Amino acid sequence: QNYPNPFNPSTYIEFSLKNSGHVSLKISDVLGREVAVLADEYKQAGSYSVSYDGGRLASGIYYYTIKADDFVQTKKMVLTK
Repeated sequence: QNYPNPFNPSTYIEFSLKNSGHVSLKISDVLGREVAVLADEYKQAGSYSVSYDGGRLASGIYYYTIKADDFVQTKKMVLTK
């Protein structure tokens, strides 16, 4: 999960990879429109923390989706201004 949540204007998303591979980390709004791509690259196994500044976005609910090989997970985060 990201922290802090709710956030204003920045947050951190942490994730760990058991195996090296291609990782995609994207943020979308409630309508499913992609608003940011935080990662779309090959990463080595290990733990990562990615920061995101939502200062240009309106307050509301957003979702981040992380994909790594066969793993896909979507979580909700809330931006408050």
